[in-house]
Amino acid sequence: MKILVIGSGAREHAITWKLKQSSKVDELFVAPGNAGIADIATCVPINADDINGLYEFALREKIDLTVVGPEVPLVMGVVDLFQNGGLRIFGPDKHASLFEGSKAYSKAFMEEHKIPTAAYKEFTDLDLAKENVSTFGFPLVIKADGLAAGKGVVICESKEEAEKALDEMMKDKIFGDAGTKVVFEEFLTGIEASVLCFVDGKTIKPMASAQDYKKAYDNDEGLNTGGMGAYSPSQLFDETFEAYIDEKILQPFLLGTQKNGIDYRGVIFIGLMIKDNEAKVIEFNCRLGDPETQVVLPRLKTDLIDIIDACIDGTLDQIEMKWSEDEAVGVVMASGGYPGSYEKGKVITGLDHTESLVFHAGTTFKDNEVVTNGGRVLTVVTLSDHLNKARAHTYKEVEKIRFSQMMYRTDIAKPQ
Repeated sequence: MKILVIGSGAREHAITWKLKQSSKVDELFVAPGNAGIADIATCVPINADDINGLYEFALREKIDLTVVGPEVPLVMGVVDLFQNGGLRIFGPDKHASLFEGSKAYSKAFMEEHKIPTAAYKEFTDLDLAKENVSTFGFPLVIKADGLAAGKGVVICESKEEAEKALDEMMKDKIFGDAGTKVVFEEFLTGIEASVLCFVDGKTIKPMASAQDYKKAYDNDEGLNTGGMGAYSPSQLFDETFEAYIDEKILQPFLLGTQKNGIDYRGVIFIGLMIKDNEAKVIEFNCRLGDPETQVVLPRLKTDLIDIIDACIDGTLDQIEMKWSEDEAVGVVMASGGYPGSYEKGKVITGLDHTESLVFHAGTTFKDNEVVTNGGRVLTVVTLSDHLNKARAHTYKEVEKIRFSQMMYRTDIAKPQ
């Protein structure tokens, strides 16, 4: 098989690495890829949002299967484009991708199908939004409705902060058109975790659980990021809790899609807030999470191609997913200043001396050296028979890698 993976992050590096283990894969292309992916696949200089360019490449190269990593091409309709051209592709179509493309759509779906989530209101008028900032008290969560690269969520501690956030989103357009509509949500407390599931339209199967760390700094301080690290399995999940999640969230989601005429095939990422052994859904994403993918896929023992084929063909009920008993810890190494402004082009050293998995995110080549090219640069991952051993080894490996102005959290998977 000739496979094309769309994307350039650590998630796509992990997907490519896992696909390469399949005996069914002959050639791997990644568009646009990065410096780490270039070691295991052929990188193609086509951006993930150039869906016409990707389609033309897949036709020209006679690609047998395309796997979509990031949300932007999904929301743009890359799956519809490929399918209409007779090409096989893994991911939800444009309609199904609205779960991530619109926060308001997602919230309305949860309300309709009685999936537990925070109370919410949506606004398209700035003045009306400002009049209602006290609806849920403070802190207040304000979300840009559309895609904002994981940064369109602001937690406001006061009326003044909320009004400032609204001005920035709706008037100044700091998130572009994503802030044309905003969603207010009540602030939830608890511990965040996530469940990633494969879906084939008729069956939903959760992957191994994971827990990620969103804030930039230790002790969950600083701004929200795309994720600074993760571990799997989450210590919050046991068989009883997994059965609860299946009954209250997974099955209602699946039945809701069927009732609403949504043929959901691909991955659904469900962000949860857990408190007192109960969970509420924070968000749905229409693709694998990052950095969760980097700690979940290394634990997958089943051939990923078999699972992808089953999702596309509607035969997921016939697949038994097997997972390693080992536990995984992943630490994200980022550019200083992330998620705000940061510098690129910093030379990365020590990559040849690591014994752990190192998934590249924001990297590229310059003068035959690997240099930084983004906010999140690398995810260093170790598997071990005990979480503490995996954690200790991951941080030992992190110490071997160096680039100017690098930053990372030191409390990923730290015992509570």
